[in-house]
Amino acid sequence: MAHPFTERINAGPILCDGAMGTMIHAGGIPLSACFDELNLSDPATIVKIHRDYIAAGADLIETNTFGANAFRLGEHRLEHRVRDINYRGARLAIEAREISGVPVLIAGSVGPTGTAQVPFSLHEPERIRAAFREQIGGLLEGGVDLLLIETIGSLAEMTEAVGAAREISDLPIIASMTFTDDGLTIGGSSASEVLEHLRQMNVDVVGVNCSVGPRGVLDVLSELRAHDGDVRLSGMPNAGWPMQVGDRVIYPSSSAYFSAFASEALDLDLRVIGGCCGTTPEHIRAMRAAIDERLAGVDRQTGRRPAPSRKIELLPPEEPTQLARKIGKQFLVSVELDPPRGLNPHKMLDGARMLKDAGVDAVNVADSPMARIRMSALALCFLIQTEVGVETILHFTTRDRNVMGLQSDLLGAHALGVRNILALTGDPPSLGDYPNATAVYDLDSVGLAKVLQSMNAGTDAAGASIGKQASFTVIVAADPTRDDLAHETDRVHRKLEAGADLIMTQPIYEMETWRAFVRTYEERHGPLRVPIMLGILPLQSHRHTEFLYNEVPGIRPTEAIRERMRLAGNNGRREGVKISQELLLEARDEVHGVYIMPSFHRYEVAAEVLEVVGDRRLTAALPGSD
Repeated sequence: MAHPFTERINAGPILCDGAMGTMIHAGGIPLSACFDELNLSDPATIVKIHRDYIAAGADLIETNTFGANAFRLGEHRLEHRVRDINYRGARLAIEAREISGVPVLIAGSVGPTGTAQVPFSLHEPERIRAAFREQIGGLLEGGVDLLLIETIGSLAEMTEAVGAAREISDLPIIASMTFTDDGLTIGGSSASEVLEHLRQMNVDVVGVNCSVGPRGVLDVLSELRAHDGDVRLSGMPNAGWPMQVGDRVIYPSSSAYFSAFASEALDLDLRVIGGCCGTTPEHIRAMRAAIDERLAGVDRQTGRRPAPSRKIELLPPEEPTQLARKIGKQFLVSVELDPPRGLNPHKMLDGARMLKDAGVDAVNVADSPMARIRMSALALCFLIQTEVGVETILHFTTRDRNVMGLQSDLLGAHALGVRNILALTGDPPSLGDYPNATAVYDLDSVGLAKVLQSMNAGTDAAGASIGKQASFTVIVAADPTRDDLAHETDRVHRKLEAGADLIMTQPIYEMETWRAFVRTYEERHGPLRVPIMLGILPLQSHRHTEFLYNEVPGIRPTEAIRERMRLAGNNGRREGVKISQELLLEARDEVHGVYIMPSFHRYEVAAEVLEVVGDRRLTAALPGSD
């Protein structure tokens, strides 16, 4: 499956954001400060700037990491914080995307080192490359969608930057050079020389940014287009030549001037259009209007006119869900998504549409995971089922509701047709945004499963009639990675006695992990008689693997898997997909479905893993069968 950036750029022009540094400086931060360090000390300012650009209509935003390499950070005695600053830069951009709810792409911004290579300085190319590799590693760990290597003045430095990226990643690359007013790079290369060099390096997009205003950038882009009619081009000019006015730097180009630039850029078939120094959300808003006027009626994400939403009727009260009817009859597939952190569910609905097209049976919707505030999982489930037409599995926690509120929400969920319920206790508030919030925990997941089955029998938890029998599918969780398997299997047994219809597991990386769990369960409680959906979390890179292993409870890649990801180098994403596919194929004859949990909302990775499922006939023996 194509990378989302590739699909987006093939669909039509992508509007990038404008200047980050200009907006930081406009907020009163002096030019002498380290703007990249604000990712750590003032994250709210950075998130607000990202959100302002998203609100202005940007399709792609850049991380606040332009100068976050060891050389540039060393000027502020921060060279030991390269990983942290880049990682946080990526996470803040993703946070802004989640709050906005718009499916923008996140580009990891990689600027020049600010130092020349030998023979003009003491720095060997290997040291330059190592600095880029360190920075890009932090961006990858943070979850960027692509890399934007920008404002590079020499082909020698661009070679090291792209080389570093290719050594540790297979993400798409926009390679953007800066040209002076004579049409040459700072290193003296012509447009044609740049184009030939970057074509040989097999970058995804050749770009021009910074140093000159829109007219100069268009002149260079016209020359590039004349040399190659098919190359994907990017243009992000400054807002003219800067002027010093008092203690402020002012750029003269108006938003109307940038609107005209966007129109001319479309004439040159630019695939990425944006702004550099001096540009603001007003410039981006003007370019958005110009692009939308040219492409009136065409969906920004797909390049097509949007299809009408598909509505589905609510389930009659007595009918089981589609998922319930499939249990025990076919190999089940579900994929998890998290609700947005803001008001807009658009990105999650798009993700659900992609997963529906990939053939999933259901979409899991988490309930404020890690105790961080997100949109109501129930509300998003209803939107997905009505707007997209795919069933959901609602993660329903007892953390935030007393026994009255819990039953009230379940009755409402049933009326809305949201009836596949994963009964969870929930992460404690101490992990999340409000560590002093009071958890309720009137019930745990075992108690919730009992309440669901009471409702399926026609009564509430106190035995009072609810009018008729409900038709909830009761799903429970199991963690086969726990050190104390005896305790975990005992708890799962209590959940099954409460009336579970299906088990979904935490992610594993080798089938022996699951087999050890089953052996322990059977030794203590006899045969495991409930269908299983095995959890799979595709790995993205060696850094991602180590982060999960060391910092995320309940996710434990094995030593063999960690070594495979280490050896994979820049093919980490593909190796992660391969590992997941191998596990899925091995599990095919032992479990009854898979539950994919993609990191960083990379639903296309989940779809790629599922390509090997093939025939959905159930091959594993049903629990309790001979």
